[in-house]
Amino acid sequence: MTGTFERTQTLREWLTDNEPSSRTQARFGRAYLSWRSLSRNPLAMLGLIVVVGLILVAIFADQLATQSPFIGGDLRTERLQPPSAEHWLGTDSQARDIYSRLVHGSRLTLMIVVLVTVIAMPVGLLIGTVAGYAGGWLDSVLMRITDIFLAFPRLILALAFVAALGPGIENAIIAIAITAWPPYARIARAETLTIRNSDFIAAVRLQGASTPRIIARHIMPLCLPSVIVRVTLDMAGIILTAAGLGFLGLGAQPPMPEWGAMIASGRQYIIDYWWVATMPGIAIFVVSLGFNLLGDGLRDVLDPKAAR
Repeated sequence: MTGTFERTQTLREWLTDNEPSSRTQARFGRAYLSWRSLSRNPLAMLGLIVVVGLILVAIFADQLATQSPFIGGDLRTERLQPPSAEHWLGTDSQARDIYSRLVHGSRLTLMIVVLVTVIAMPVGLLIGTVAGYAGGWLDSVLMRITDIFLAFPRLILALAFVAALGPGIENAIIAIAITAWPPYARIARAETLTIRNSDFIAAVRLQGASTPRIIARHIMPLCLPSVIVRVTLDMAGIILTAAGLGFLGLGAQPPMPEWGAMIASGRQYIIDYWWVATMPGIAIFVVSLGFNLLGDGLRDVLDPKAAR
């Protein structure tokens, strides 16, 4: 028991050493301090629990769902049934189990969030760092394009792109990604402007490093924490935009269990059969709140100006 305690203490001291002896020790130490700071924030931990729960539900949807999310029961006896022991959250107008559809819909929600992030974040990060480092006419052109995208509400712009591309979950993801990158470009440009004239950038330039190498190896990593925080905060907006497109019939198409489309199918029963539209609405609210709480916590942890 004493040996285990000593090893734990040694590991903690190694992680919190003010003079790390290697890059690996510095990275692990920084990650440990960030986690310790995040764990002190109860709201951020609540958001983390919600996000992790969404991921686990999406992974184990087949095991958690009690019935098929696509095939309904007998329309004469099981249609629009209230929550019960057999149907935990009730059934919809097609006698399908709402709980099972919500569980499988978490996969669609997570897929949309991940794909939009994978597409939009690198684009915004690249445009912002290039504009901030290059300056001049290139900066003006890239930022004016960014301003054009920022001038329109995200949902309206996404509607325009989906209308041009056609309804469907793939086109909805592309449309949301096209509208999501401008804030990341703005943040990356602002960070780049503060560090492009730093001494270490000048030293790297004197060593003969090319502009692409300086941007990719030295500027982008420094801009990444701020962009990650903004991405986490934007995930709730991405979910709401996807739900809005699904509600209007331009996102996921029936019978896919997308939460926005589920609300649309239940809006005509909202008075007498409230659970049909309310349950997916609660799911959207909880997941969006979780991402917002986690984003606020990450902002406090990753802010380089915050005192630890």
